[in-house]
This record gives sequence, C-alpha cells and structure tokens, in this order.
Amino acid sequence: MTTYAIETEALSRKYDDFVAVDKLNLTVGEGEIFGFLGHNGAGKTTTISVLTTLILPTAGKATVLGLDAVKKNLAVRQHIGYVPEQVRLYNDLTVSENLHYFAALSGVTNIPQRIHEVLNLLGRPEWQGRKVGGLSKGMRQRIGIAQALLHRPSILFLDEPASGLDPEGKREIRNLIGQLNREYGITIFMNTHELAEVTKICTSIGIMSHGHLVIAGSLSTVMARFPDAASLEEVYLKSNQQSPSPVMA
Repeated sequence: MTTYAIETEALSRKYDDFVAVDKLNLTVGEGEIFGFLGHNGAGKTTTISVLTTLILPTAGKATVLGLDAVKKNLAVRQHIGYVPEQVRLYNDLTVSENLHYFAALSGVTNIPQRIHEVLNLLGRPEWQGRKVGGLSKGMRQRIGIAQALLHRPSILFLDEPASGLDPEGKREIRNLIGQLNREYGITIFMNTHELAEVTKICTSIGIMSHGHLVIAGSLSTVMARFPDAASLEEVYLKSNQQSPSPVMA
C-alpha cells in the first residue's frame, strides 16, 4: 500500500465568488520532490496555504502525514517546514539571533547546537554573526530554509524557492533541496515557475490551471504522455489546453 505524505480529496477554497482551488484530488508520496506548476492565479499558493494550515478549506479534505490539516493542525505544524517566496526575517538581528528566536517559538531544545547544525548543513557557519539586513535575496532564502529546518520537519514546503535568484543561487538552492531529500529523507513540496529547475530535481509534478489539477504523476510518465513535446515547457503549455478533468500519469 502506497504511503502518502500529502493527500487531498475534493479540496476546494473560495474567496467570495472566486474559486481558487476546485475539487483538488492530489497525492504526493513520502520521499518525493514534488513540483507544483501553474500560471499566476492557478491555485498553487492557496493549496500550499491549506496544506500548511495557514488557511481553512471551503470544502473537501487535506491530510499531511495522515493528519487532518484542519482537525489536527497543531500536530501538522510539528512535522512540516514552510518557506514563503518572501522570507520574513528581522533585518536588525543577526542570522543567529533570528534563528534563535524562531527556534524558541517552535519549541526547539538545545537551540545553539541546532543553529550550528543547520548553518553547517547550508555550508555557511560563518553567517551566524551577520546582520540579516545586509544579506542578498539568495542568502535570505537559504536562511529561510535553515529556519524551516530547525525543528527537523518531515516535509518541507517551498513557495518559489528560486524566484529572483541568479544562476549560481538557483544551483545552490537546487543542490540543497537534493541533499535534504537524499540524505535526510525529507519530502519536498515545491511551488515554482522555474521549469528548468523542475526537470533537474523533481521526481514528480502536478500542473494546475484555473484552480484545477490537469495532470499529475512522475516526471518521466508525465513527459511520456506528450511524446511530441520536446521539453517540459511544451508539456506545460499543452496540458493547460486540456479539460479540467485531471490526467494521472
């Protein structure tokens, strides 16, 4: 029996008369690096907000590691890490002070040791004394990931992790994601527009269009469904021309 890290059943979310997510049925297996694709307004961020317990669904169900994201929201938060597109840090504090503050909020024990561990994992132990206000976006993104790892989550949710980064920054984030998945077994759920990054790192994908999941499955089987497509970009464009009924590859 397949073990799912994430599962939704007819998940929907409305904002007044606007349906942001419409009857989403999605599964992500444990240990996957899942790329969640779609145009602006497709419903990706709304979905990730429900899965991370930041907002409530209008209808349907979402489970994370078998826990109901609504009824067991506090338990879900203990097992997940979340890095938004715009990482929220305190500019006047050092990296270490920021991480200490968030670790205390998360109930992390032996905080100095854990900060040392996550900064070493990033390969940037020398950053601990630097003021966050002087860091580049790529550096802040990595500190955001460090923050999300402090309590040793089983699933890491990333919202546009490579957005606005230069090629070197994208490569460093990609390598870090791969390391977290490969060496620590962390399931990665990644909202992204960076199709080139998806082809290099993701094991499975789902494509959203106007609140509907139009196709999902392993990267290889999704690509195989479009034999005439020369790239994931072409698959993405072709899949958005399909009906809202999802195709599970």
